[in-house]
Amino acid sequence: MLEIVTVSALTAFLTAVGNGAAGEFGRQLHLSTGALVRRTLGRETPLPAAPQGWQELAHQLHPALLRNAEHAHAWASLLHTQGGPVPVLRPGPGLPPATRHFTDRDDVLKRLRREATRAAAGQPRAALLYGPPGIGTSAVALYFGADQGALFPDGRFYVDLRDAAGGSGVEPAAVVGRLLRTMGVEPEQLPPTEAGRVQLYRSLTAGRRALVLVDHVTTAAQVRHLVPATPEVLLLAVSSGPDLVVEAERIAVPPLRERDAVKMLRKVAGPEAVAQAKPRLPGVLASCAGNPFALKIAAMRLLTEGSGPAGGAGGTGDEDAPAGSDPVWVTAHHAYRRLRPETARLCRLTALGDWPAIDAALAARAAGVELAEAGAMLAEAAEEQVLDASYDGRFRFRPGVRRYLEQAAGAQDGPARCSAAVARALDGLRVRALFAARAALPQSWRTDLAPGGENPYAGEAAGLAALRAETANLVRAVRLADEYQHVETACELARALWPVQLKLGYWDEALPALRIAARLVDAYRPETRMAGALHFQLAHCLGALERWEEADRAASAAVASERAAGHLLGEASCVEMRGLLRLNRWSYEAAYEHFVRAERVYRRIGPGQEGAGDLGRALALAARHQGRALRGMGRLEESRVRLERARDFFAGGSGVEREPYNEARALTDLAETFLDGGDTAAALAAIAEAEPLLTPQRATPHLRYLDQLRRRCQAAA
Repeated sequence: MLEIVTVSALTAFLTAVGNGAAGEFGRQLHLSTGALVRRTLGRETPLPAAPQGWQELAHQLHPALLRNAEHAHAWASLLHTQGGPVPVLRPGPGLPPATRHFTDRDDVLKRLRREATRAAAGQPRAALLYGPPGIGTSAVALYFGADQGALFPDGRFYVDLRDAAGGSGVEPAAVVGRLLRTMGVEPEQLPPTEAGRVQLYRSLTAGRRALVLVDHVTTAAQVRHLVPATPEVLLLAVSSGPDLVVEAERIAVPPLRERDAVKMLRKVAGPEAVAQAKPRLPGVLASCAGNPFALKIAAMRLLTEGSGPAGGAGGTGDEDAPAGSDPVWVTAHHAYRRLRPETARLCRLTALGDWPAIDAALAARAAGVELAEAGAMLAEAAEEQVLDASYDGRFRFRPGVRRYLEQAAGAQDGPARCSAAVARALDGLRVRALFAARAALPQSWRTDLAPGGENPYAGEAAGLAALRAETANLVRAVRLADEYQHVETACELARALWPVQLKLGYWDEALPALRIAARLVDAYRPETRMAGALHFQLAHCLGALERWEEADRAASAAVASERAAGHLLGEASCVEMRGLLRLNRWSYEAAYEHFVRAERVYRRIGPGQEGAGDLGRALALAARHQGRALRGMGRLEESRVRLERARDFFAGGSGVEREPYNEARALTDLAETFLDGGDTAAALAAIAEAEPLLTPQRATPHLRYLDQLRRRCQAAA
């Protein structure tokens, strides 16, 4: 089998491991590869820090394989049986619907089609649509995607970056991650690094004919790595703002000409309504200035108001709208004036938060009204186009409308009432999030901040679903709490993100909020349990994204804070985190030292002390981690002893409730240790014992790994 284990085969495999998924399958394969690297070279070999490092490692391994047939056989088995599930491009949900009132834009559409169909000639196909808010950049992009679907038989993929409210753009790595999810990549298959994600994006789109549409782009960096490497893919970036420096055909979307503006009014309101409003038409057209959003709202008012003088855009009674104002601002002004006073107040106060998504509960808290009242007011505001309704039953403000409402709030409510509205909204979100986090992780001491009283979420699934739906709002809330100096609220909101980190892998989404919260505790709550918990979460998040140095600094800060606070359970957990960061970088001796140190701290927790109830489980996990590190060091018998201790605990051997999933994970580690020691029969027995424990859990990635581990055992037998 020596001829199979070539340098090129090793390089390809190691590169795939380096860029591999952050899920259970990827992590397990990553650690197995590190253990085999050490066994082959006879020394600890750090995890390569750059792409070229994997090729260099392959060149180090190959001579050793030529000298040792046993190692060559082990590598051949690993390469031929341990390929993970390959992501496949799937069409996904496609594009949102285009507007039915689309008008003109022939010149823009011709330029887009020309870019999509021109001879590639070695140049990537990419276009940037840009223009002021309300001008219709998104509408043009969606109309083009719907009208020209035949050009893209392999799929049209859409990513909307609007939920990064508060002036903070989505990080480039997160943009690629979102796009990959729309392309059918499962969370378990998503690479943790930007480089790995870009490589996967390029492999999925190679040779395909597809449209990639990224809406509400705010920086060139968000789409720079999405410029396609294959000639039949078109990247279409959309910016509601100024031109961006992107390698693309840059196409400005201009205002509608007057005749097209009238045509749009007729499409929306109907010819009769427009004819009846003929005396007002010049004022309407002047105030809308060719802006499709403003024209659509004006047309709907023509339809409802008829030819009467009151309230319509540009008509009698609108003299307080400044001449020459931005058309979106003028439109917001007219729409706002049509609301009942109590609804106008609710909109003003809710707009202060710049929330990615608004529901009745959030609006009720901001305005200090009952839930049912808030729901009715939101519906009224949506009817008047002050709010846009989303597919999920929630709402959002357009940026220009929100800015108008913010100004109105400052003028009509004053600073004190505005601050109180923001504080109420933040507190409402905090309470909901803490209840949801507790429901999602009912046994975890990291979710112990939930208020008293009955939890409104029925179980783990309901709690996690609520957090999933509110993640963007929670991240925004942390930013807002920082801005308003509600330090405690910001910290508790960030703590509530722990379940979505742990269970959903929302690393990119949680990271900005955790950075803010960690900065706040360092400034206002240093050396406290809160500081330890938040630095732990930050380290966990950074480690999952393979930002190793930052992760270790955060974990060190967590250890110091928990130690200063006298919180033994937290300190031990954070020391253990430092060990896991080293384990994942193939630094097995250092990892083992940290796991042993963590065990010592755990054992300082006496009967009746805080954490005593969690001690048995914590020690079992520490034993499992020690066993994994010992396996990487080649100390297989010691590894077996630790792993069997962990397995016995999770099997209920100490009189505690059985944990089938953790029992199966310990059995998987045992199987790998047996295989490394050449005992394939014991390894196969451990695999057979683990599989039925995982089936009820629907742990598909882990089951897939066990299947491939069995094939490695069979190849080695």
